[in-house]
Amino acid sequence: MKPEVYSILSVIIVSLISLVGIFFVLLKKDKLNKIILFLVSLSAGSLLGGAFLHLIPESFEKSSSGLITSSLVLLGVILFFIIEHAIQWRHCHIPTSKSHPHSLGIMNIIGDGFHNFLDGLVIAAAYFINIPLGIVTTLAVILHEIPQEIGDFGVLIYAGYSKKKALFFNFLSALTAVLGAIVGILFAGSSDMFALIAIPIAAGGFLYIAGSDLIPELHKNQEKHFSINKIIGIILGILLMYGLTFLKVA
Repeated sequence: MKPEVYSILSVIIVSLISLVGIFFVLLKKDKLNKIILFLVSLSAGSLLGGAFLHLIPESFEKSSSGLITSSLVLLGVILFFIIEHAIQWRHCHIPTSKSHPHSLGIMNIIGDGFHNFLDGLVIAAAYFINIPLGIVTTLAVILHEIPQEIGDFGVLIYAGYSKKKALFFNFLSALTAVLGAIVGILFAGSSDMFALIAIPIAAGGFLYIAGSDLIPELHKNQEKHFSINKIIGIILGILLMYGLTFLKVA
């Protein structure tokens, strides 16, 4: 299949992840938190592994200048920092409560929609470098989206949305990934430079999300058994990305 087909199929799968919240709505809060913390640690490991084992090495291999590639990775970190501050939204995966408040539901929808648009853009760019890199990037995004979408669903419920409306608006914001992929396909199809620039910037974004948003959340609960589960989750995420270094797709 062509990278365009892989890109669209991948972002459709990513968009469907937005519906995962409905399967967790009946769980008790303490049990839900345990599950989410493990998923967050798995996500952190996969994003770190995806960046260090796939995106960054691929960027250096394709680049004629290591300094430019390193600068683009740093630019990705800075851009994601600016984006979060500009739209007053951050990647949070802990269910909303009185002790853990969030911004209004509409702000969450806008922020998540923009984030999903970037995911689609990055996924398309990765497939235009090569198919295995696209698959790895898609998987890293999916592992991050699962706890993210559970948290987003909880935010909308807490903001007063019914379950049906929360699912609808969560799915609507997720569909911006398809728009992002289409834009990525148009840019990557017309210029090889787009993918070569987008991938190291995406690596910086992965590092920012893992280091600034995910890992700090894992530090909030210091119970011993939680710590072990979180360490296992991070290691599993990294090992999964390491295993995918052997992926070969014709």
